[in-house]
Amino acid sequence: MALIKLAGTVNDSIVDGEGYRFTIFTQGCPHNCIGCHNPQTHDFAGGYEDDTDQLLELILKNPLLSGATFSGGEPFCQPKPLAELARKLHQHNLDVWCYTGYTMERLLNGTPEQVELLGEVDVLVDGPYEEWKRDISLSFRGSSNQRVIDVQESLKQNQIILYDL
Repeated sequence: MALIKLAGTVNDSIVDGEGYRFTIFTQGCPHNCIGCHNPQTHDFAGGYEDDTDQLLELILKNPLLSGATFSGGEPFCQPKPLAELARKLHQHNLDVWCYTGYTMERLLNGTPEQVELLGEVDVLVDGPYEEWKRDISLSFRGSSNQRVIDVQESLKQNQIILYDL
């Protein structure tokens, strides 16, 4: 069990990655992107605490899910509990998508806990939301600067590999 600060969760999301997903919205974000879709998640003092074991139980109750998506807020501000949850999800053959305002390059040089979480993510949607680059035709991202990255393949090849949508 690990405590995590949340803004909320959504079961059966089809917009936060491929397949049916359980989306976890973390509380707290340092980016404050103009036009952010979830500005209520920015305040680090907001939200509520939950534990990752309870989240896992909720996720495992839904046999339709392909996996979970970590969103925010900024998931990489709470990397330790999310890395633990991601490991447990993988043990149940569920994948992990993660949205972040950081770039993958920044996360590779982040704290040891951030690097640990990155290593547990299957698909990363990276980069801040840039309202002036908004493009509703893009799959699973809001602005054209954001990338959808196959993290595991990128780590193996030591270069950024875009996820094949």
